[in-house]
Amino acid sequence: MSVRCKFKCDTKIETEHGYEVGFCPVTSGSAENESFFKWTPYGELKFGTLNKEASDQFEVGKEYYLDLSVSA
Repeated sequence: MSVRCKFKCDTKIETEHGYEVGFCPVTSGSAENESFFKWTPYGELKFGTLNKEASDQFEVGKEYYLDLSVSA
């Protein structure tokens, strides 16, 4: 089983523990975004990393696919 969601990076900050990146679901702006919001999970996602290079891969305002699948 797998589900593909679409989220937008809305925050990226440096903290005393590393870097924190936050995402919110896409809700509009294109037919695809409206479909993702209608048919896939919504909520918020926040993760932290100690690795600056990992946080550099995300840009505030850009949209990303989030694939969720069951591990074996």
